Amino acid sequence: MDTPPRSRGALTALLALGVLLTSACSYVVIGQPSSRGAPSASVDAGTLTVVGATDGPIDTLARNALADLETYWSAAFPDVFGQTFEPLTGGFFSVDPNDVDPSLYPDGIGCGTDPQDLENNAFYCSQGGVPNSDSISYDRAFLGELASRYGEVLPQLVMAHEFGHAVQARVGYPETSIATETQADCLAGSWTAWVADGNAEFSSIDTGDLDQLLAGYFLLRDPVGTGTGEQQAHGSYFDRVSAFQEGFDDGAGACRDRYGPDRVFTQGEFTSDTDFENRGNAPFPDTESIIANSLPEFWTRAFEQVLDGTFTAPQLEDTTGPPDCAPSDVALVYCPDGGDGGEGLVAYDGDFARQVYELGDYAVVTGVAIPYALSARDQLDLSTDDTDALQSAVCLTGWYSAQVYNGQLESVTISPGDIDESVLFLLEYGNDPDVLADTELTGFRLVDLFRAGFLNGAASCDVGV
Repeated sequence: MDTPPRSRGALTALLALGVLLTSACSYVVIGQPSSRGAPSASVDAGTLTVVGATDGPIDTLARNALADLETYWSAAFPDVFGQTFEPLTGGFFSVDPNDVDPSLYPDGIGCGTDPQDLENNAFYCSQGGVPNSDSISYDRAFLGELASRYGEVLPQLVMAHEFGHAVQARVGYPETSIATETQADCLAGSWTAWVADGNAEFSSIDTGDLDQLLAGYFLLRDPVGTGTGEQQAHGSYFDRVSAFQEGFDDGAGACRDRYGPDRVFTQGEFTSDTDFENRGNAPFPDTESIIANSLPEFWTRAFEQVLDGTFTAPQLEDTTGPPDCAPSDVALVYCPDGGDGGEGLVAYDGDFARQVYELGDYAVVTGVAIPYALSARDQLDLSTDDTDALQSAVCLTGWYSAQVYNGQLESVTISPGDIDESVLFLLEYGNDPDVLADTELTGFRLVDLFRAGFLNGAASCDVGV
């Protein structure tokens, strides 16, 4: 959404209700899913005032998050930025634009904005010389809609993102809108990790919340085809998720150091009328041809240039149901002893692939690339049928996708939104035992593995590099 006048960085680029490339990356495993429910304590309204707030659950979540954000940044800010964190001076504002009591907002909300102009939005105001500068304002009805679809973690994320802009106001903003917004996502990720570790007094986030949070970011991406230079650019789905996970994994210091002018983003504009009309998606038969041509090309080159070996392409087969060699009824499978060429069989259920195609053509490519990566592991004399193998295969699929994105394969070209479709596939299907091997990997973990391969290549993927 657009930001109000003289404000800095609303969280949302698009409300659809009804990569960055860096030199280093890590990933973590957090605990098993738990069911902690709501926080056991809530901050008193007299301790932290939110103008216009009600006693409802959304305002309670927002107030709790804001209190914990003040605690976190008061401690982290001196370590990361070398100075004392100064609390926000302009306050916090909650609004239901459809039910505004003007007497509650005599000077408007942040930046003096009319509260009715806040619909479907949240923003931080940094503009000096106007009423209510250095403040955070949010549409609680909008946050409630997010919470109804993706759980109570989304209102907390909104507060953390906008608080990230308050941090930026104290130390300086990146040069572009997209860098500013994704850095705020990164800063929000660093706070979220602190909460997930059990350090917060009023907020709680568990493993299942993190999967919902990443899914909710799909609503918050820019429309596919938006250029990185747009005045209000916030980033692609992958850009925003990757930034959040970067802060979650590596801490606020990474957010400080990795958002300079050389940072690269996966968001891109459509360059042809055809791409615009089909939203960057090739027809399904062409998608199958891309799979059949690009995966052997990538792995042949990977073995020659990085893995010190020779790759023999496995047999690739579009099946109806699992092949006879499959140990269980799964849609995507690698059989070491299958196929006619002596190097195994990669099979994918054609009906399932057409279902995945609804997410986008590259979602299908991502899915098939995972068992194909298992065939590469097999030729490296590595395991193919355990959790370590699946984690490695997802990471290797990120490595392959980076080569696609960077235009290093002759048999495939990238379209805007393609890498977003990888994230969609992993969150929707990656931990489904009917799709891949039965594992306990979360969607958050799978996306983090893909991101590590995309950013760092084979070095992150447990193949001896």
